[in-house]
Amino acid sequence: MTDSAHHSGFIAIIGRPNVGKSTLLNALLGQKVAAVSPRPQTTRTRQLGILTLKNAQLVFVDTPGIHQARHKLGEFLNYEAEEALEGVDLILWLVDAAAPPTGDDIRIADLLNKVPPRIPRLLVLNKMDLVPPGDESARSEEYLKLLEEVEVLQVSATKKLGLDDLREKLIGMLPERPADYPEEQVTDSYERDIASDLIREACLKILRDEVPHSLAVRVDEFKERENGMAYIAATIFVERESQKGIVIGEGGKMLKSIGSAARKEIEEMGGRKVFLEVRVKVSKDWRDNPNMLSQFGYSKRKS
Repeated sequence: MTDSAHHSGFIAIIGRPNVGKSTLLNALLGQKVAAVSPRPQTTRTRQLGILTLKNAQLVFVDTPGIHQARHKLGEFLNYEAEEALEGVDLILWLVDAAAPPTGDDIRIADLLNKVPPRIPRLLVLNKMDLVPPGDESARSEEYLKLLEEVEVLQVSATKKLGLDDLREKLIGMLPERPADYPEEQVTDSYERDIASDLIREACLKILRDEVPHSLAVRVDEFKERENGMAYIAATIFVERESQKGIVIGEGGKMLKSIGSAARKEIEEMGGRKVFLEVRVKVSKDWRDNPNMLSQFGYSKRKS
């Protein structure tokens, strides 16, 4: 890019669950600020990822995956994602190029086709490394049929392919204006909140399929000790007694594995030693309980 002007703006990353939104965000930033797992709905709230370059500041808004909601938590996740489209300068629609469009993709396209024309949109096909050779154009066409007047790029977030072209394209689509955030800031989330996400990420990676969506994490205590170590006490909430047994595991082995994996991620994030204490509690049907959803921060913002 030869443009010497400074470009800055907010970019909403939107897509259905498990297309790689958080993976893409972390890859673009060059560090981890968003929890990632193979399970859908790893991201449950909006989070900023701030990339400051010499000629631009890209403020990414990572959002939950839009899907067919089956409980109040699902309704909140869709609300979070759709609200993220308000007030942004650019919308990046991320899709899974390894699969044809789904019902959720069609729903998102319908939503984006109603966005005011003043907000540019970019269709980004992720996981291109998984597309059979020769099928790239056909897959692009399947998604382009869903969205009116949109440019398209192809990337692989896990392989870090096409990211330089994506950054340059995004910069060119943002308005000319000064940066909104200090150069050293990379997210708007507090360390305590990121720690909670990393504990839940460890659960999603380690546990069986029947537990992850029924699971939430609350950090009860986060203290800095005089020796520079951080002390964190957290509670993992599940909906059933049977799920509690799965999370704890025989002789506590599963919970110990979760704690160990989470502690390593939190230490890498904060750059210091961490003492992590984790317990498990049952809160029956918490995903449909407004009071519990509010406790976990899954409640709509008041205007």
